[in-house]
Amino acid sequence: MNPTSKKNSQFLRHFLEAGIFLLLFFAVFGYIGSQMGLANMLNTIMNTSFRLLIDTVFYIMGITVLSGALGSLLVEFHVVDMLERVLRPLMRPVYNLPGVSALGGILTFLSDNPAIISLAKDRKFCRYFKKYQLVSLTNFGTAFGMGLVVIIFMASKGYASGALVGLFGALCGSIISTRLMQRFTLKRYPEMDSAVDLEGTEHVEAEEKKENAFLRMLNAILDGGKTGVDLGIAIIPGVLIISTAVMMLTNGPGADGAFNGDAFEGVGLLPALADKVDFLFKWLFGFEDSRLIAFPITTLGAVGAALGLVPNFAEQGILDGNAVAVFTAMGMCWSGFLSTHTAMLDSLGYRKLISQAIGAHAIGGLIAGVIAHWLFVLVSMIF
Repeated sequence: MNPTSKKNSQFLRHFLEAGIFLLLFFAVFGYIGSQMGLANMLNTIMNTSFRLLIDTVFYIMGITVLSGALGSLLVEFHVVDMLERVLRPLMRPVYNLPGVSALGGILTFLSDNPAIISLAKDRKFCRYFKKYQLVSLTNFGTAFGMGLVVIIFMASKGYASGALVGLFGALCGSIISTRLMQRFTLKRYPEMDSAVDLEGTEHVEAEEKKENAFLRMLNAILDGGKTGVDLGIAIIPGVLIISTAVMMLTNGPGADGAFNGDAFEGVGLLPALADKVDFLFKWLFGFEDSRLIAFPITTLGAVGAALGLVPNFAEQGILDGNAVAVFTAMGMCWSGFLSTHTAMLDSLGYRKLISQAIGAHAIGGLIAGVIAHWLFVLVSMIF
């Protein structure tokens, strides 16, 4: 192909892409605007984003600061090391992973998904793994991302028991996702059943700290709190953009049945679609209101954004212990994997396995939600 033809072909592709984007863009906003009115639509977008920022993001940031400080203390005073040793005997039979991988689960539970990647690039850490086991850490670590934040957030809303049931569901989902990822990987690339190539991996020896216990505690609290602030800031785009979009597609008009441009108004498209198969969501997850399906959908992109939906559900009176159990299970297990798996696998140098990782994790998250629901039903019957 000569340079002119190649340039023309590229222009046509770009032109087609731009046309499709504009078509979808105007179709979505044209539909919403036709239902709400252009002025009301714009006011609702801005008012909802503002309310989410003030009422939800800063609240979540407060939790991330405190949980970050707690997590840093647990690392500083070797509680994490102790937990890793306790959990080590379970890792091989349950996850088919070396014992040291328990450390990755703990760190992602205390922080977020990408914490597992810093470990996977450590020569001392990854020497215990075969290649297929190393790439499955993306699924294993993602299943615990922001776990502490999710549980504390749900407990603060008065649903601690539901959150603990959801934690068990997330653990089950993590096992399924990790095992499926290993199976998918070996089936497509049998040669990955070999030791990890350590060339190019990085390892930095941590220097033993010389400060006294008080200074170590103070530094750990401040450093962990700063990490919490960074995490709180990082979730702002997801909460404001994704949650606003999902709420406008989930909620209905104002209390008077009309659109006024107030926060949290919407066109109710997602519940209308979910109502077509509401029996499925009710049996699988026990959702009594189709609007609740917005949480798992949002979790696909960012669990922080999904948490932004919970206060609104509570105000509408549709939040209960079962929903919290399912939310916690799917929120922890999925924790925005669609937006992180690609980057995580790319950083490990295994971009070719993205489809396997996403497929395995989608299945794991769905099963986590189902297990959480039926376990909550069982616990409710007993107690």
